[in-house]
Amino acid sequence: MSKRDELIGKYADAIRSKIGEEPDMDLLRKVTIGCGPSIYNADSETVASSQPKEMETVKNNFLIKKLGLSDGPKLDEALDAVIEKYGQSERNKYRAVIYYMLTKHFGKESVYG
Repeated sequence: MSKRDELIGKYADAIRSKIGEEPDMDLLRKVTIGCGPSIYNADSETVASSQPKEMETVKNNFLIKKLGLSDGPKLDEALDAVIEKYGQSERNKYRAVIYYMLTKHFGKESVYG
């Protein structure tokens, strides 16, 4: 099993245990691949949701640039909702899982079509 496949399995387990949903494995795989090499670095693999600068980066680089959404309060609300659902106190919020949840939240699965 490749390192990426191991990570995808870990992210799927996080979705099941933290969010209580069965992941769409095809979409999760595509989102994980879309994260590029960041998933192999312990620091960039996770999102520091308590740091406003980090959340601004997720908003600008993922929601606006990747998903093609327009900036506005709905983006901040979605970020808050996803972090709340993942668990505010959860220390390791995996980037691929956050991106997966945001993709589902906005119904933008077609971006990974």
